Amino acid sequence: MTGTRLRPFGTTIFSEMSALAARTGAINLGQGFPDTDGPAEILALAEAAMRSGHANQYAPIAGVPELCSAIAEHQRRRYGLEVDARDGVQVTFGATEAIAATMLGLLEGGDDVVVIEPFYDSYAATIALAGATRRLVTLHPPDFGLPLDALAAAAAGARMLVLNSPHNPTGRVLTRGELEGVAKVCIEHDLIAVTDEVYEHLVFEGEHIPLATLPGMAERTLTISSAGKSLSFTGWKVGWCSGPTQLIAGVRAAKQFLSFSGGTPLQVAVAGALGDAERHVAPLRAALRAARNRLCEGLAAAGLGVSVPQGGYFVNADIRPLGEQDGPAFCAALPGRAGVVGVPTTVFYDDPRAGRHLVRFAFCKRDAVLDEAAARLAGLASPRL
Repeated sequence: MTGTRLRPFGTTIFSEMSALAARTGAINLGQGFPDTDGPAEILALAEAAMRSGHANQYAPIAGVPELCSAIAEHQRRRYGLEVDARDGVQVTFGATEAIAATMLGLLEGGDDVVVIEPFYDSYAATIALAGATRRLVTLHPPDFGLPLDALAAAAAGARMLVLNSPHNPTGRVLTRGELEGVAKVCIEHDLIAVTDEVYEHLVFEGEHIPLATLPGMAERTLTISSAGKSLSFTGWKVGWCSGPTQLIAGVRAAKQFLSFSGGTPLQVAVAGALGDAERHVAPLRAALRAARNRLCEGLAAAGLGVSVPQGGYFVNADIRPLGEQDGPAFCAALPGRAGVVGVPTTVFYDDPRAGRHLVRFAFCKRDAVLDEAAARLAGLASPRL
């Protein structure tokens, strides 16, 4: 029997849609994982670490020291952020554990958390686990702009703000003007800012600007990222959180009672990769930009409306040009109609009516897979008998 705090959440939509793809043999454009490995050079680093005899036991609770140092150096070199490598970095089992440890370590029962919807589903679940309550600010299609007036209204009396840019599921990259508005709200209302930046290296248009780089924000911002998305090793589950030492202390206090530590040789490999991150991510970013364009063209040719994402793994398609209105029903029928699996975007909103006409598709796949998916989807524009 599921406890009351988690009972409303059930099984994640990603598990459900991946199981549907496996059951039907459909092409899985639902869950965001690449269908190829990341760079062979990084795989070799992991293998060497495993064979060294020094990296197959528990890592320190904070993470392998060379990875903590590499994360701090990455933040300094790329963004000009000064982070304490020992007490300002916490390595986690993926960004999802970083989110959970942040909520459990820093929130009290009854706290309010401002969340931008649509949102990654673990935000709501981990806020509930902490006994806190979410306050929603909604991004609306087609441009998914951030309504700063609504954000300011939601922030009054809240404890924390969760921000995701580049954004999943919309692919928005927040502008400097939007981020300056967010910073103003955080400072005025004394909010802890938690930023999910797992797609930081995968920006196709615009510029990724960490919220922590804005004046007055470094001392109140926890930045979360991951090697899973940046380096195409989602199964390694190597994530991290960085920021002021007093906030990281709360994250670490919770993390030690979640997974404690592990993945030691994978942490060593990621440390080596982060030392020259741009060399590794630049080819991936170029390939993903081309894949985005490929899938967007295929969706448009199939008669769907397309919101071209600025970053990340996903594109949202409007099903109304096909005469459809109900995303969940459309996605449930899509494997049978076209042999493709997508995710109804409405599951990322609290309001079941919001985004109901949108479906999210992942483009982090090989060209042949995207081409086959586009060919299968092309039949949707034909009238059903």
